[in-house]
Amino acid sequence: MSDLTIYLGNKNYASWSLRAWLALKHSAAEFDEVVIPLYQPGSRQTVMQYSPSGRVPALRHGELTVWDSFAICEYLAEIFPEAGLWPADPAARAVARAVSAEMHSAFAALRDHLPMNMRSSFPNRGVTPEVQADINRITAIWRDCRKRFGAGGDFLFGGFTIADAMYAPVVSRFRTYKIELEAEAQAYADAVWALPALQEYLTAAKNEPMIIESAEF
Repeated sequence: MSDLTIYLGNKNYASWSLRAWLALKHSAAEFDEVVIPLYQPGSRQTVMQYSPSGRVPALRHGELTVWDSFAICEYLAEIFPEAGLWPADPAARAVARAVSAEMHSAFAALRDHLPMNMRSSFPNRGVTPEVQADINRITAIWRDCRKRFGAGGDFLFGGFTIADAMYAPVVSRFRTYKIELEAEAQAYADAVWALPALQEYLTAAKNEPMIIESAEF
């Protein structure tokens, strides 16, 4: 049994769980995981056993519990510095934190109208003007980060960082809803989607029996 255990929601639907899980996977640390089916009778009571906020993901490290996906990612960056979860350059690291925080706090229209559903396909549904504005801002972030900091690899800051983990559920949403992207944004999205870790998560999501009706429309 590992000293690290991450508590997740349904992999098919829980975008915040995907973010923390990808960062943990990238750390190369051994860990256990527990998937808690959400939106079922007793779900909240079960989550409360592991997360004081009543939300997942939550990370247990020995006697310590860290909740909230962004806080988990920051904690992992601190305890596994060799994983390079933040860029080494201070300017790049500052921008990576800024765009990650923006993902954490913004894009409400996209979240509301394009819920994550990794195993389904709903072409062109839910793209309101507000959603399109979120898409435009996200792709502008990708374009700017790739231009300024991405020369060393296929990701926003060259190598994989927390910023890519934060935007991975957006990549999934863009595939589910068949959002047309300009070539540069599509190339970045394809690189994220091709990550072995993300494909591992996707396989598990496809094999889940749980269905959340509100995300199936």
